[in-house]
Amino acid sequence: MHLLRSMPRAALAAAMLVSVCAVAQTYPVKPIRVIVPFGVGGPADIYARFLGQHMQKPLGQPWVVEARPGAGSIIGTDIVAKSPADGYTLLVMSNTHTVNESLVPKKPFTLMKDFVPVAPINYSDLLLVVHPSLPARSVKELVALAKRAKGGMNYASSGTGTPYHMAGELFKALAGVDILHVPHKSSGEARTSVMSGQTEMMLDAITTMLPIAKAGKVRALGTSGQKRSAVAPDIPTIAEGGVKGYETTIWIGVMAPAGTPRPILEKLNAEITKVATRADVREVWAKQGATPMSMSVSGFEKHLHADIAKWAKVVKTAGARADR
Repeated sequence: MHLLRSMPRAALAAAMLVSVCAVAQTYPVKPIRVIVPFGVGGPADIYARFLGQHMQKPLGQPWVVEARPGAGSIIGTDIVAKSPADGYTLLVMSNTHTVNESLVPKKPFTLMKDFVPVAPINYSDLLLVVHPSLPARSVKELVALAKRAKGGMNYASSGTGTPYHMAGELFKALAGVDILHVPHKSSGEARTSVMSGQTEMMLDAITTMLPIAKAGKVRALGTSGQKRSAVAPDIPTIAEGGVKGYETTIWIGVMAPAGTPRPILEKLNAEITKVATRADVREVWAKQGATPMSMSVSGFEKHLHADIAKWAKVVKTAGARADR
């Protein structure tokens, strides 16, 4: 300690940099814990596990995925925020987190203060579905039905602030309808709720909901992208169905506790990007309706800031609240 105090600042900084780089070169030396703050079976859980299958070999250590859902992702996210910044506890996050920065300001963490970006994974459109008993076979008919119901209809989501919640709020605002938000503990519970008829409609990731729609358990009315989905070309976009300007997606990525050494972030970013840009992976994801995202650590940081600003405007415009 006395030796370090006596070293010139430049020499001390250089010594610390060498130490950090040495850690990154040997990283990882033990299993990596990956927290998914959403329910099992949703896009974040599915792609976290998919990624783990391809990350274990190049990293030489297990990629252990742990689902810790609750409170619209806040419970699992807070676990990571309070974890050591050593690269051995990571967060699989989504635009739920960028939404919650404005929708839920009173949280035990601040996204861009308590976390650092690692890499994005992929994005996909959402699919608007209704229970088969609902007498609506198009977006236009659904909007007309909702206007007649005057607040008597509802939609399911996997919790406050999730892409499914905000997609519903955006639909309400642009379609001019009053539909009650019914939050659930996970996307799996929300899907079950719509399939059983407990709730009437839902906007869900096309990667998980399309097979359910094809099985006839729900009726698909529209997709949320700017153009029709390649995996469901016969289903019109919600904007085509009459809700002008409607567009939204769900995307997922990886973050780490603030203070995680930059060389470790760069190493993880490089390996995740290699997986996401592989031809065989792109082919598999394309069949599911997911599109890979590839950004540097700095690029992903800019994306996060932009998404936070984007959703702050949507929250304000839609009048969305965390308590409903």
